[in-house]
Amino acid sequence: MGVWTRIKETLARWFRLESSPGRYVAGAAFAWRGWLSTNPTVWPRRKYLLYVPKGASRFRAMPLIVLLHGCKQTPEDIARGTRVAALADRLGSYVLLPRQKASANPYGCWNWFDEATARGRGEAEIVAAMMRKATRWRRTDARRTAAMGMSAGAALAAILGVRHGDRIRAVVSVAGIACGAAASPFAALTVMKRGPETDVAAIGRDAIRAEGDGSRRTPLLAIHGRADDVVASRNAAALVRQFLARNGADVPGGSESTLPDPDHARHESPLRGHGFRVREWEADGELLARLVEVDDLGHAWSGGDATLPFHDRAGPDATALAGAFLEIVWRRGQG
Repeated sequence: MGVWTRIKETLARWFRLESSPGRYVAGAAFAWRGWLSTNPTVWPRRKYLLYVPKGASRFRAMPLIVLLHGCKQTPEDIARGTRVAALADRLGSYVLLPRQKASANPYGCWNWFDEATARGRGEAEIVAAMMRKATRWRRTDARRTAAMGMSAGAALAAILGVRHGDRIRAVVSVAGIACGAAASPFAALTVMKRGPETDVAAIGRDAIRAEGDGSRRTPLLAIHGRADDVVASRNAAALVRQFLARNGADVPGGSESTLPDPDHARHESPLRGHGFRVREWEADGELLARLVEVDDLGHAWSGGDATLPFHDRAGPDATALAGAFLEIVWRRGQG
């Protein structure tokens, strides 16, 4: 092999002029502000996987998606169940998959009900540290980031969107819960069944003041099954209220399930899969929140790999909905 041939092959690898297959890279991150209020003896370090998509280049700024698993799941489970690698290859995005450890929660749940975490420290700060470390030698586009999750992972994604709006520019929640919905760890199960016991819209408004700049918006996609008997669907409405307030929209008083009139609404009844209702709220030509309520769907990722727990084969495909949502907000340069 000649010298110039070797140089060309090296440059092709560096700049990814030739497509390379996607791959997973393992790592771990520590955060000094990552101590839990509920269990302060747990060392604030967690492992993660980073999916590097097909054709990735260290010299091109690429999006970053944080995908957070739910209780009794692993990063491998949610990656396989959601088929996120295919989405990442299509979007040209890195995917960070944090891993919970048993000493922090015996069920593998993220501690969304922990006071420190709900305030943006705790496990939220550990995930932020992961984002920094995993992309230290890679270029990412700060305007194209997102936190996605299922159940407890979706609850942590919401916290990241509310408390770390400088790092997270969009949130996708599947069967999730609003930031700060539980006033104490003892209330977590009650909140899951009945909805928030706090004013989550006020928490969203306070986040704007904390940032000192209300111009940065964090759009939300919330997907929730109407038949979810683990996390009540009223939590989805409360989550939308929180992000509308977080994004500067007027939110009516009343119960946590009361929502302002949407700018767009439709109901789809496909021949295959579940029917679903879509409501959207906008401001200044930007999408603030999109709520997808799926008929007859339980506590599951819609359109996922049903060979795994917490995934339902029938559509709509939540991963495809997430991809379409991110393409819209990233293309508009929101945030």
